[in-house]
Amino acid sequence: MRIDCQSHVFPQQYAEILVKNTRSVRTAKTGGVYSVRYGDLQQFKLNPDTYDPEDTIRDMDAAGIDVSVLSVNIPGPELLDPELALEGAQVCNDYLADVCSRYPGRFVGLASLPLQDVDASVVEFERALDQLDLRGMILFSHLNGKPVDAPELAPVYELAEKRRAPVVLHPTVPTWGAVVKDYSMIPMIGLMVDTSIAMLRLILGGTMEKHPDLIIVHPHCGGVLPYLMPRIVEQTEVKGRGREHIKKSPIEYYRQVYFDLVSPSVEAMQYTYTFSGPDRLLFGSDRPWIKIQAFLDLIDRLDLSEVDRRKILGENAARIFGIA
Repeated sequence: MRIDCQSHVFPQQYAEILVKNTRSVRTAKTGGVYSVRYGDLQQFKLNPDTYDPEDTIRDMDAAGIDVSVLSVNIPGPELLDPELALEGAQVCNDYLADVCSRYPGRFVGLASLPLQDVDASVVEFERALDQLDLRGMILFSHLNGKPVDAPELAPVYELAEKRRAPVVLHPTVPTWGAVVKDYSMIPMIGLMVDTSIAMLRLILGGTMEKHPDLIIVHPHCGGVLPYLMPRIVEQTEVKGRGREHIKKSPIEYYRQVYFDLVSPSVEAMQYTYTFSGPDRLLFGSDRPWIKIQAFLDLIDRLDLSEVDRRKILGENAARIFGIA
C-alpha cells in the first residue's frame, strides 16, 4: 500500500467564512477566486477548484497512490474572529468527513481546530475522532502568534496522546515574516524555519516530556531542525541552556518524531533517512502544489532497501493513521 501523508483540500464554504474575518488575515473574493492577505507580509490566490477531490483521485491513480491523508490548508481557524472560529473548524472537519465517505478507502482526514478556544477545541477534536472518523489533527507552527507549547494547550495534547491521534505540524506565515518578506523568501525559507521553531518549542517547552506518547509529524524533512540538532544538543548538554523543562537531551525527544519527506531534494531526503532511520519516515507530496510523481521519482533515487522503501511509502503511515 502506498500512502501520501500530506495532501490538501479547501472547502468553498470555509473560503466564504474567511471573507467574513476581520482580524489579521483578510480575504476578498473576485469571481470564483479568493485573495488571502496576511497583512503586508504575504498574499496568495485561492481557487477551491484546485483542490477538487476528483482531481486528487486522478493524480493518485496516475502515481499509484492508494490513500491520501487530507488536511485543510492555511489559513487555519485559529486566525479567525472568535465568533467564526468554531464554525470554521466544523465546516473544515465536516467537509473532510464527507470527502472520505464519498471516496471510501481512498482518503483519511486530519481535524482543524479553533485553538484560540481550548475548551471548544477539545470538544471539536472529540467529535472529529468519534463521529467523523478523522485520524489526527493539524497544528500550525504558531496560533495567531501564540506558541505551540503554550501551557493552556495541554488538554488538546492530552487528548491526542490518549487517543493516539497524530499531531501533524504544518507551516503558516511566521509572525517574524517581515524579515523575510522580500524576494518571496517566506515560502522559500520562512515556512521551514517556523515549523522548526515550533518543533523545538514542543521539545524544550516540555510538551514532549509531559506527553511521552504523543505522536508528532514534522513535515518537509524536519525543515532545518535535523541539521541544527547537533548545535542544539551542544547548547543544552554542554552549556546547560534551555533545560528548564526537559530531562533528556533534545535529540532523544526528537527521535520520537515522525518526518514526512516533502522536499524537492534527494540529498535532504537521504539526510533525514540517515538522521532518523526508516521507521519514522512518511511519503508525502504537498498536493496540489507539487506533482505526486515528482516526489516518487526522488524516493526511487534514495539508497534504500526494499523493506525500508515499503515502510516509507506506506507501512509507517498506515500504522500511525490507522489505515487498513
